[in-house]
Amino acid sequence: MANTSAVYARIDTNLKNGAEGILSQLGISPSSAIQMFYSQIVLKKGIPFDLRLPLEKPLAVGAMTRERLDAELQKGVDSIEAGKVYSADEVDMALAKEFGI
Repeated sequence: MANTSAVYARIDTNLKNGAEGILSQLGISPSSAIQMFYSQIVLKKGIPFDLRLPLEKPLAVGAMTRERLDAELQKGVDSIEAGKVYSADEVDMALAKEFGI
């Protein structure tokens, strides 16, 4: 028998049940999933996915207060006056990259 150790963790019951339901459909036991996760930590020398706060999605104009809208428009005016202008394609690419839209 391989040299093994037990891992104990307390997690939300709904999270556990949801994850185990998906693992079951994939034919993977919870122990195997944890083994895979730990293996990836060792291979990647860290957590095998990005850990960061979610990006703030841009606010729709209709959801902005008048003050926020005025401030955002002023940023645009200031940018133009500073010579920072971008084509529509450049703006679309930046939004897609930063916010996935």
